[in-house]
Amino acid sequence: MSCIFIAMVTVGGAIIGLIILGMIIIGSIRTARSGGLSDHDKDARTEEARMIQDIYNALPRMEERIEALETILSERGHKS
Repeated sequence: MSCIFIAMVTVGGAIIGLIILGMIIIGSIRTARSGGLSDHDKDARTEEARMIQDIYNALPRMEERIEALETILSERGHKS
């Protein structure tokens, strides 16, 4: 009785393992064919990269403004 149970569990595990392996292979083939990203994902990444570049390019100006505000606040602090 226990031999039959062990055989069923072993065969069932092997079948599940083959199914998972097949899904992995199919997924990798689909990814390779489509280039990995859909057009929507590529557009989203391009937009994110553009936004990051805009933020990076605006940082020096923001730093100048912060320094100006620090100067104003320090001058006001000395007058009191």
